[in-house]
Amino acid sequence: MSCNLYVFQREKRKIFVCLLWIFANFKQEILRNQSRAFGDFWFFLTEAEITVFLGSNVLNLFNSSILPVKNPNWPIVEIWDLLPLLCRMKTFFPSESCKETHLNALNPQSWLQVERGKLSKVSPHSPSSLESLIKVPDPPILPFFKPVDYVEVLAQIHKELESCPPHQRSSLYLLQFQVFKGLGDLKLMRRSLRSAWIKSITVHERLVFGAWLKYEKRGEELISDLLSSCGKCAKEFGLIDIGSELPSVANDDSVTNDAMTNLNTNYLSETVSFRIRGEKVKCDRQKMAALSPPFHSMLNGCFLESLSDIIDLSKNDISPAGMRVISAFSKTGTLPDTIPTDLLLEIMIFSSKFCCEKLKDSCDRKLATLVLSRNDAVELLEYALDENCPVLASSCLQIFLQELPESLHDDRVVEILTNVNRLHRSIMVGSASFSLYCLLSQVAMDLDPGSDKSALFLEQLVDSTETTRQKMVAYHMLGCVKLLKKEYTEAKRFFKAAVNEGHVYSVVGLARLGRINGKKHESYEKLNSVISDYTPLGWMYQERSLYSNNDEKRWEDLEKATGLDPTLTYPYMYRAASLMKKQNVQDSMAEINKILGFKLAVECLELRFCFFLVLEDYRSAICDVQAILTICPDYRMFEGRVPASQFQTLVREHVPSWTTADCWLQLYDRWSAVDDIGSLSVIYQMLESETAKGVLYFRQSLLLLRLNCPEAAMRSLQLARQHASSEHERLVYEGWILYDTGHCDEGLTKAEESITLNRSFEAFFLKAYALADSSQDPTCSSTVVSLLQDALKCPSDRLRKGQALNNLGSVYVDSGKLDLAADCYINALKIRHTRAHQGLARVHYLKNDKNAAYEEMTKLIEKARNNASAYEKRSEYCEREQTKTDLEMVTRLDPLRVYPYRYRAAVLMDNHKEKEAIAELSRAIAFKADLHLLHLRAAFHEHIGDVSGAMRDCRAALSFDPNHQEMLELRSRVNSQEP
Repeated sequence: MSCNLYVFQREKRKIFVCLLWIFANFKQEILRNQSRAFGDFWFFLTEAEITVFLGSNVLNLFNSSILPVKNPNWPIVEIWDLLPLLCRMKTFFPSESCKETHLNALNPQSWLQVERGKLSKVSPHSPSSLESLIKVPDPPILPFFKPVDYVEVLAQIHKELESCPPHQRSSLYLLQFQVFKGLGDLKLMRRSLRSAWIKSITVHERLVFGAWLKYEKRGEELISDLLSSCGKCAKEFGLIDIGSELPSVANDDSVTNDAMTNLNTNYLSETVSFRIRGEKVKCDRQKMAALSPPFHSMLNGCFLESLSDIIDLSKNDISPAGMRVISAFSKTGTLPDTIPTDLLLEIMIFSSKFCCEKLKDSCDRKLATLVLSRNDAVELLEYALDENCPVLASSCLQIFLQELPESLHDDRVVEILTNVNRLHRSIMVGSASFSLYCLLSQVAMDLDPGSDKSALFLEQLVDSTETTRQKMVAYHMLGCVKLLKKEYTEAKRFFKAAVNEGHVYSVVGLARLGRINGKKHESYEKLNSVISDYTPLGWMYQERSLYSNNDEKRWEDLEKATGLDPTLTYPYMYRAASLMKKQNVQDSMAEINKILGFKLAVECLELRFCFFLVLEDYRSAICDVQAILTICPDYRMFEGRVPASQFQTLVREHVPSWTTADCWLQLYDRWSAVDDIGSLSVIYQMLESETAKGVLYFRQSLLLLRLNCPEAAMRSLQLARQHASSEHERLVYEGWILYDTGHCDEGLTKAEESITLNRSFEAFFLKAYALADSSQDPTCSSTVVSLLQDALKCPSDRLRKGQALNNLGSVYVDSGKLDLAADCYINALKIRHTRAHQGLARVHYLKNDKNAAYEEMTKLIEKARNNASAYEKRSEYCEREQTKTDLEMVTRLDPLRVYPYRYRAAVLMDNHKEKEAIAELSRAIAFKADLHLLHLRAAFHEHIGDVSGAMRDCRAALSFDPNHQEMLELRSRVNSQEP
């Protein structure tokens, strides 16, 4: 078509999904080629819609000569007429992603069938545009240390920590941190970093690890402020006085004696004058001679200057003012309290030239005290490195590290830190060079993993490596960055180096590069070799599936990957997308829902969002995109090309609005059905219109905690505090912030402050919760009961009152008051607090009515959307066969729950099937790093006499919790059995 198209307002719904697809795939090309794109077709949308799609700058097109004057008599164009133009667009300027994946042109009729929800059969020879909308990217190559047997590596690190000299401990804790990072455990990562900081011997290690901990805790400044308001100091990673930590250069009188000559100094005058630019500076000859061997030789040796009373120093880059300061220093041993920086630098350079070590050290320390800003540090660090001034260099570095990540946006800082040699690194950070560049590389990669600065910092990291394990980490990370930068030859070199050092996971990088170079079969064989040489892991089969030309084999590999590691998201996404493309909607949705049932991965939510668009289920689509925005407000969809917020705005126009009353009813229904994602979506919508945002953000934080999104939950709690409508409400949210970050007593204090201002439900509830958790006194249960009863007397909605009744019932159960507990649970159920079924089941069980307990849990299973925990709890109230069935269901619904594996292993052990029992635990340990699983496997190894296996598991488990009493006892017992 050559004419311009005008699609009128009532046609917008027809092309809605089509527009989403165009924008996702062609945003950059449309912006670069506005004239060409809009010369062929134009959608008659509102200004708001156009702005959402392409940015406000495109609105100027409507006033330009590109478009003719609107004519109300133009015909309405059907979407059939529009789709060929979409294909033309793809021909005109295909997106980069399409170029890389070699997608064929679209089949308009196939797209139309899907868009209209008809999902009729698509010709196998005609690729559907579904291929582009429902596209699953390759799994990312993780730039982490991922040993094949992380248990063995953790055990080895722990063993070395038990016997290594103190100066090696920080490096070992850093390696432990790298292992935990590969496992994705944020809490253990921070604990390892903190251990590295605590065990630091040198000031440089403390400087690096303190800055690293501060970086990891960025955004938590509010917590420090709240602790300060409670009288508790939390600023433990502040500036270090480096000058006081590094040893000073002491006077060494032997220098003068060693340099003595046979010349009789009685013939020399007591003073000497230095002529500088026509000005004479009178000095004490022997005091000046004592500054350094060169001065001693000059003034007391066999040189002409030794016999002269006037010596010309005009060509030695020192000013008369500088020489006067040096003369005074030779007599007093100290520099003036106030001295200009330029003059100090001049003296420092002069002292370095004439080997005046004490003078140079004094200048070094004096200059270090003048480093107060990033500009100061930038200006002085180069002098410090050139003149070998460690105090000044470390002080400058400290400023950069304290300002991370902002300091890495400063090109001057990056240039200095990425252009140092081994000697410079030693001056700046002593022996902690590897630790420093680990930190800087991580920060740079967090900002942009494909940037030049990431590569430059990693090159410094590679140059700082000493041990094999350090080389594995550095080579692999640099290989990942080089691959992102499309520097394929360099990427191959570093991945290969990592593999040669023993990092098997780096073969993934080599395989991807092989495919890029057209050697797909070679990549397949590489993975074959890895699978045959090592104990197979999920990522190995997942990676091999990418290089299979046979769909059946690919599917088989992905099934094996899921069996070995059910936490991998790619296999579920691939299977779900494949089923949707085959128009098997039910199985496709079931597949993606499997992973979302136990792992709230935003990429999986994005894929399900696309499915809902294809099915024109806009209500479900907006639910998923709002959940995405709740977890990650800045998330970008379609491989980072489009902000999720734009899709949310567009989809919302096709979903009927709810009133405030509707929203509360929906929230009540979904909360009662334990539909956490649905509840998040409702709250997101309410936040756009409700004025009382504090309570909504607080509810949001509760849901996010339940969904195992602690960072997003803390962000919501902080927003709740920010939007609190009153002082007493703000104090409650501050109390929860403190409680959730491990400061229980301070949280309790905030609750009490809130109660003094206003007796509210949330204040009493917080106080009861914090008191029950923090008090070791068994008699405190009566106080907790009283507080919960006070809470229930205060105004609140049924959602929160149901939770309070449930908690009150739990306290009564622990106190043996079963009838009172039952009343609480029944009252909670009357207001649809579904989880109260679990508490009531416990009461029935304690009353020896196991059947009633089973039935109660069955009711919870039937009502709850997420019910893996309900199956697990019900397994306690039935016979062994049914228990096994329920626990198998738990593992299918949530493979991350460890109790089923432990139970099955214990049953096998009871039946004297020791190998099978250990294999059951090993199956879970391969993808779930858990202390309890390792503890049980260690006990099994001990039982069968495998002392080395038991000791390995003990040491690995103690890496998770060094103070775990039962593990310490088992380790001690096993240790006594070692030969």
